[in-house]
Amino acid sequence: MTIRVLVAGLGNMGRSHALAYHNDPAFQIVGLVNRSAVDLPTELRAYPLSADYAGALARLKPDLVCIATYSDSHADYAVAAMEAGAHVFVEKPLATTVADARRVQDCAIRTGRKVVVGYILRHHPSWMRLIEEARALGGPYVFRLNLNQQSSGPTWEVHKALMQTTPPIVDCGVHYVDVMCQITDAKPVEVRGMGLRLSHEIAPDMYNYGHFQVLFEDGSLGWYEAGWGPMMSDTAFFVKDVVSPNGAVSIRMPESARSDDIDTHTKTSMLRVHRVGKGDENISMADEPGHQALCDREQAYVARAILEDIDLTRHMQDAVQSLAICLAADESVRSGQAVKL
Repeated sequence: MTIRVLVAGLGNMGRSHALAYHNDPAFQIVGLVNRSAVDLPTELRAYPLSADYAGALARLKPDLVCIATYSDSHADYAVAAMEAGAHVFVEKPLATTVADARRVQDCAIRTGRKVVVGYILRHHPSWMRLIEEARALGGPYVFRLNLNQQSSGPTWEVHKALMQTTPPIVDCGVHYVDVMCQITDAKPVEVRGMGLRLSHEIAPDMYNYGHFQVLFEDGSLGWYEAGWGPMMSDTAFFVKDVVSPNGAVSIRMPESARSDDIDTHTKTSMLRVHRVGKGDENISMADEPGHQALCDREQAYVARAILEDIDLTRHMQDAVQSLAICLAADESVRSGQAVKL
């Protein structure tokens, strides 16, 4: 079976996913959707391009819809695709509200369609190893994670567009909260957040810098920080530490790493495992995949989920949970109060 796929949204992630489909014989692209004119790579220019998602969905009847549009359309597009009989790959975050995320989850259960959410780090060998090493140390854990981006020019324009609906701590935070939850596997119980608007170029009720703490039932606690914009510091922009009573696992970046390089968001260079009373172990990740190769792996998993009928119940539960934590952080930023989960 060749999976016929419609790709909606042709920004950075949408183009990368479309290239993954183009190069994988498990898929056949039947159409592309983008609301505005877009400059496509040569490989994608022969595919039919439309500005009308609903029309393309009805006309092309795909087996799979890839949704890489802005966050506020994710839930409606995903539900429409499943109602039309298609499976769904949807970029993170799954939705902009917990209610919408659960609406997608419920639709997947009712229709029997597969939904894979774009948690690309789940397909990254270095992050899989980090989770494995951290779990081997044993909890409770302290998670120290951030991703600040000193963005300018076109990248700052993309960030400003994203912030029309989603703050950085939600857009990027779901990845890293998902990592926390995979390591501790304990129930999150409380979130505390703070944020600040550092630019007059974004809406008065939006903030482009934020951080939050999440407390777990097993005593673990996590810190996550994210900021976007030309004013952001390029010092300590990528902190990835997991600490336990028995030691720590950390991602070490190369000295040449830059916050505005998309591969920097996923490349790790080296893991350092520190065990109390023992020597530290450095694990080289020099041959790890780049951004496009990770997208290829992610879409290969989508093909397996469909063709091998993989049970995605836990995958969906995890996606809803990580989003709920990040949205609670946003609520805490805006209310000034801790939020119980």
